Amino acid sequence: MVLRVNFERSDDVAVLLCKGRLVRGHDLDLLRECLTNLDHVRVIVLDLAEVEMIDAGALGVLVFLHHWTMSNGIQLKIVNPSPLVHEMFVRTRLNCVLDISSLEEALEILAPPSHSPMRYAAVC
Repeated sequence: MVLRVNFERSDDVAVLLCKGRLVRGHDLDLLRECLTNLDHVRVIVLDLAEVEMIDAGALGVLVFLHHWTMSNGIQLKIVNPSPLVHEMFVRTRLNCVLDISSLEEALEILAPPSHSPMRYAAVC
């Protein structure tokens, strides 16, 4: 299965639901280009719940996006990684680098401050 991405945007938050194979190639290049060309965005949420395969090329792109968003004052949130993707994050220790959370945690973070208790990231 090729990579399919559903894109939604609300004000300064972009949400991308990725489905299929997140692997090196044209689709991954398009995803990186799409994200780096977003204007006036404060938060990018990548929902990886339906990603069935991820390779080293995709992990490299996620690290690139992590650095790119940090240097541009954008928050990159990775939510709901599938069990395989989560295992890859743990094995490569990217779970200590990337902001990974459940969808519920991400929604709490994105809620207005008066509706969300303060949370701190776990230390790896």
